[in-house]
Amino acid sequence: MKQKIQVALLLAMVVAGIRLGWIFYERHQAGVVPAKKEAAPLDPDYYVTPKKLYPYDLKSAKQLTKQPVWVKVGYAYPYFTYDSATHHANLAHEAGKLGPLQKLEIKDVVTGASPKDPAEKQVLAVFSEEGRSYATPVGTETDGDFKFIGNDMFFIQDPHELYKHWPADVWQAIDQHQVKPGMNELQTDFAIGIGLLESGSDSIDRTLDYPNGGKPLTITFHDGKAEEIKPGPTT
Repeated sequence: MKQKIQVALLLAMVVAGIRLGWIFYERHQAGVVPAKKEAAPLDPDYYVTPKKLYPYDLKSAKQLTKQPVWVKVGYAYPYFTYDSATHHANLAHEAGKLGPLQKLEIKDVVTGASPKDPAEKQVLAVFSEEGRSYATPVGTETDGDFKFIGNDMFFIQDPHELYKHWPADVWQAIDQHQVKPGMNELQTDFAIGIGLLESGSDSIDRTLDYPNGGKPLTITFHDGKAEEIKPGPTT
């Protein structure tokens, strides 16, 4: 009987020891802070904050003449011939579209009658190209209501400085209006202008058709980087 009691006590002590050890283990695990996964660095492009203009009438819109401007989205915005002598823009006939990152020296900001709505005035930025004068709409004015879209159209700072973190070879390709594998969508837009997203694209795999001023390209991006570049459909 004595031996049985000793065995029972020994077993009880072993069980108690195991239980106590498990309690200490659980408390230790509860106190351990899980190691944080290192966050992926944010794209430096997200930190770029271009300056903007805030005109509220025709006079204040002439701020566009104070510095050069660069076209943000190539082949998206039309321009028209402008007669400096008569201060008239031929808004009925488009002369062309502003090119990607085209640098302009705005000479004046004027108004012109809209061919579609007599009650609306077009706010026009006047510039010269190859000895000829042109105007491009940068806003509207209707019954004193002034709307300015110049901030969507132009950089008022040199994009080379705004995006100086981009490698030199990328900027070289952009300045030559070329796209190379590995360039992101913004760099591609700067090089060859606006692209049209094909159906079936998603956030990881995207295919865009670029008119590219009459030299169309189709570019497939994977995870934000150009992967396949080929001639695009002609229209």
